[in-house]
Amino acid sequence: MVAITAAMVKELREKTDAPMMECKKALSEAEGDLGRAEELLRVKLGNRATKAASRVAAEGIVAVHIKGNAGALLELNCETDFVAKNEEFLALAKSAVEAVLAHDPKDVDELMALQSGQASLDDTRRALIGKIGENIAVRRFVRYQTEGHLASYVHSHKIGVLVDYSGGTEQVGRDLAMHIAAAKPLCVSREQVPAEKIDNERKIFAAQAAESGKPAEIVAKMVEGQVNKYLATVALLGQPFVKNLDETVEKMLKAHNATVKAFALYVVGEGIERPAGDDFATEVAKLSR
Repeated sequence: MVAITAAMVKELREKTDAPMMECKKALSEAEGDLGRAEELLRVKLGNRATKAASRVAAEGIVAVHIKGNAGALLELNCETDFVAKNEEFLALAKSAVEAVLAHDPKDVDELMALQSGQASLDDTRRALIGKIGENIAVRRFVRYQTEGHLASYVHSHKIGVLVDYSGGTEQVGRDLAMHIAAAKPLCVSREQVPAEKIDNERKIFAAQAAESGKPAEIVAKMVEGQVNKYLATVALLGQPFVKNLDETVEKMLKAHNATVKAFALYVVGEGIERPAGDDFATEVAKLSR
């Protein structure tokens, strides 16, 4: 009997994107013949995993897990909202975010190599791709370890927030998380807004103000006024608090002797370029003709 090596399994996985154990079984059945093993997997999986890996996954869910003074937020993507409601897909997201909290991996590759039950997270992901026929991938995650408190909020599995704060109460933390989900700030304070974003906005405001025909000194004041409004809009502390628009988030926090250290905000599919043309359902319909 031909010995099946890890290198052989790795090569077959790279060609087919099939789960590790399926690759090993196929190689055993094919007596080590890589080409034959690939054919066996193509038949078994219907070539779905390999085809799926090249498609854009812009749907999915966010998952959060907090335990004590540590918390994690994770985005798991798929191609359609239908799959985002699948129980096995939800279970994978749960296992992945719990693994982030427990093991603090440095990146997605390290996370997916972690064991979950009898298989790695990546093996579970690949098996689910083969079963469902959609591309599935962990896009990003964040883990906080704090000496203060953590709060979270998830809206319809599509918007997720994790907040690191001190002082106040649990309700303050939850209000903060809900505010961030609604107002979508870029950072905690105006000092943290990237300089390139401010410069870009200043250029736009300057071009708009120049068209007013007003004196240069007035135009300069108009531009700075617009920049200040922009900073108040994108920085958490300067935003009007959603539960009381007459006060800023900063004032609300001071009233409760609370401060915010950091927050993470994930919106499913945000920033992913979706292909123009037919959607996935249309593609499936075409394949079935």
